Amino acid sequence: MSEGELLLRLVLACVLGGIIGYERQSRHKSAGLRTNMLVCLGSCLVMVLSQEIYLRVEGHTNADPARLAAQVVSGIGFLGAGAIMKEGLTVTGLTTAACLWVVAGVGLAVGAGLYVGALLTTGLVFATLGVLSRLDAWVAQERHLYLVIHACDAPGQLSHISACLEDLDLSVRDLKVHEAPPQDGVRMLSIELDVYNRQAVRSAVIAEAVQQLRGVRGVEIG
Repeated sequence: MSEGELLLRLVLACVLGGIIGYERQSRHKSAGLRTNMLVCLGSCLVMVLSQEIYLRVEGHTNADPARLAAQVVSGIGFLGAGAIMKEGLTVTGLTTAACLWVVAGVGLAVGAGLYVGALLTTGLVFATLGVLSRLDAWVAQERHLYLVIHACDAPGQLSHISACLEDLDLSVRDLKVHEAPPQDGVRMLSIELDVYNRQAVRSAVIAEAVQQLRGVRGVEIG
């Protein structure tokens, strides 16, 4: 391989890895521009090295140009695992880990001289992350609701509210209870809930159902 061809492959790997890394960094993800560039560059170099070793020992029974490349595919899993975090019941970082795996594949493709495949993959990844991220944000906005319930401070009040929300197939993600100013001499609570609306139940239906509970004085949905 000529020095010019080698330089082209390494620079192209940096550029393609940087395109995907830029998208990740713009969303403040753990693996951003530099990480993706380095993964793609390193994968490209390993692939070039695999080809060069194979050419130099051509005819040897143990020569296999895919051996080092296979180690990249398996080894990138350790880096991807570091991007995955678990917070309670929520797992984050899966998309970033998948990006690192794809970027490694792009680097291998560039190192093998499959420029069209690498370019198409980079374009598809960038488009997928951009379009689907906006779609996820739109769906999340439609499915997540923030409720503020003003209710009397009575025994079992939270249980009644929780049972009502379960009947509506709403999952409570977060709950905060604050003491509110009393009304007509009755102690009041301000109950703030972050809920996930699985079935996309209309806000008016939710408000009406909660409002009918004993002791509930008002419902605000945002």
